[in-house]
Amino acid sequence: MTFTPPLRRQRGLSLLGLLFFGVIVVMLVVVGMRVLPTTLEFVAIKRAISKLATSGETGTVELQKAFDRMAAVDDITTLTGKDLVIQRNGSQVTLAFKDEKRIPLFGPASLVIDYEGSSSPK
Repeated sequence: MTFTPPLRRQRGLSLLGLLFFGVIVVMLVVVGMRVLPTTLEFVAIKRAISKLATSGETGTVELQKAFDRMAAVDDITTLTGKDLVIQRNGSQVTLAFKDEKRIPLFGPASLVIDYEGSSSPK
């Protein structure tokens, strides 16, 4: 009499499962590739307004022109100096911005991201 080990179920991913997860991963990568440039631009805007707030400039026109110069260097195309909200609290200057970015995905579907930021340390 010979001993045969009990049969075990095979584990793994079927072809349909692999295709399903592959499609999900590809969709996430495509959305990420479309969102990344807007996120990098948002970070550049935050960095620029933080530098401007600590630069010592107090005039509205000077701050707007300085932002436009920084935007040309950092390739910021969404906002201009005139889009900034400039508030003064004595000698303290606070710069803020608000932007809405619409990213088309496919067909009628699009992704809307609301970016807003301020130079105040909130």
